[in-house]
Parts: sequence; structure tokens; C-alpha cells
Amino acid sequence: MENRGMFLSMIFGLITILVIILSVSFIISLLLRFTALTESSFSWIIMGLTFVALLIGGFVSGGKSKQKGWLVGAGTGVLYSLVVFLVQFLGYNTTFTLEQYLFHAGFIVAALIGGILGVNIVRNSRMV
Repeated sequence: MENRGMFLSMIFGLITILVIILSVSFIISLLLRFTALTESSFSWIIMGLTFVALLIGGFVSGGKSKQKGWLVGAGTGVLYSLVVFLVQFLGYNTTFTLEQYLFHAGFIVAALIGGILGVNIVRNSRMV
């Protein structure tokens, strides 16, 4: 039963990540369409927002599971990387490059940190 709760919390974190990323992508696409900004001017902003989205998703999954935040956060990051890999491989017939592997390792670490923070902040706020 414990594993099922951990997996459900990872799914909640993954859904949170995807909602944040899709919302930010929609806003950026509107900016690209209706302003003179170019895609290259957003590359670092998009990368930073992706790390923040994974941190928040890890936080949500850690707070939902209330235990083993590092494991739940890392699992959420791995699920996100798996979804991105499957979309890229099945949809575009390409695999990850070395640079993408490094970014996704960073994404997993960001979600792991978010999971740790989520467990500890939720646990401490309920004790007060």
C-alpha cells in the first residue's frame, strides 16, 4: 500500500510539472507571436523555468507522500524524463544527446531537492 501512495504522489508531481510547463509554453508562444522577440532570447529563461517547474513538482510529490522525499522527488524527475524521452523517441524518432542527458540529470536533482523540501516543510507546518 505504501508503494501505491508513493507512486500516486509521483503522478501528482508529474501532472503539476506538465501543467506548469504547458502554461509557460503557451505564454511564451504568445510572446513570440505578438512581439518582436525571438526564440533564442528565451532559451535560458525556458531552461530556468523548467528547473523551477521540476522543483515545484518534486515539492508537490514530496508533500503528498509525506515520507521518503528524496525517493519520491527523484522518481518524479525520472518519470518526467521518461515522458520527454518517449515523446522525442516515438514522435520525432531521435534519442537524447549528451547535452540532454546532462540537463535531465539536473532536472532529476531539482525534483529530488523539491521532494526533500516538500516532505520537510509539510511535516514541519503540521507540527506547529
